[in-house]
Amino acid sequence: MNTPYPVQLAGEELWLLPEKAIYWPAQQALLIADVHFGKAAAYRSLGQPVPHGTTASNIAVLDGILAALPCHQLIFLGDFLHGPGSHATATLNALAGWRARHRDLPMTLIRGNHDRRAGDPPASLNIRVVPEPLLLGPFALQHEPDPHPGRHVIAGHVHPVFRLNGRGRQSLRLACFRLGMEISLLPAFGAFTGGYQVERDDSCRIFVIGANEIWPVS
Repeated sequence: MNTPYPVQLAGEELWLLPEKAIYWPAQQALLIADVHFGKAAAYRSLGQPVPHGTTASNIAVLDGILAALPCHQLIFLGDFLHGPGSHATATLNALAGWRARHRDLPMTLIRGNHDRRAGDPPASLNIRVVPEPLLLGPFALQHEPDPHPGRHVIAGHVHPVFRLNGRGRQSLRLACFRLGMEISLLPAFGAFTGGYQVERDDSCRIFVIGANEIWPVS
């Protein structure tokens, strides 16, 4: 696992991880948004030529985090599975093997828009599925980045990216965390996902992910 970047949010210390997740030390909780397991399989089922191995890659990264940090709960902020085609045998077998390695770790999925289309994970994975919001400490954990009265929202769904401009026409489009005054966004964890470009203003902090490190945007 790469070096975390500690930040303060709503009075809590959170660690931004270059693996595109958040670790909450006080709760020993790992927060992950938009894995989209089985997305490549779903595209291949439609005849699209997309790469193999994305599920294995996502699982390997997740295993690395869980091996490095003391986690008492894993919370998915929506879009665990991508769609109906994600129920391919190879994808479900890989997820079953992964779950067996972490059989004692409580896992919760906050149902997102793709989960509603794909259906809940198989019951054999033993993942508790709940509607949004999931209230925990000062936070409303959600998939959709909608405001919540009295709680700071941590959400996914958007797949935020930020464009860094260099000299001339050079630029980089990097996955990022966007920490706002009322709503904060996680990047998409999945290896085969797109991104929506966000902008920086005085109401938020942007942290981009590059070269396996977290970089604040000033």
